[in-house]
Amino acid sequence: MSDDAELRRLRWRCRRGMRELDQLMLRYLDGRWPAADDAERGVFLRLLDTEDDKLWRWFMGRETPQEADLDALVHRILDLPH
Repeated sequence: MSDDAELRRLRWRCRRGMRELDQLMLRYLDGRWPAADDAERGVFLRLLDTEDDKLWRWFMGRETPQEADLDALVHRILDLPH
């Protein structure tokens, strides 16, 4: 799959139906994905597979992911410039 096609597919997957989550996911995709290594990209793909209500609780700090790599990525996304 070409890089452009992959980015379009990922951009579509970042659309969560909740504007705040959309913005967070797209902020990562636009700001961090190009420089991320394969391991970090894999964690982001796992994050995209997570249910929206769980993502919302993680990003609002109401819960913490059990997996350390997911928790680190949630914090990395929250720390990205707006």
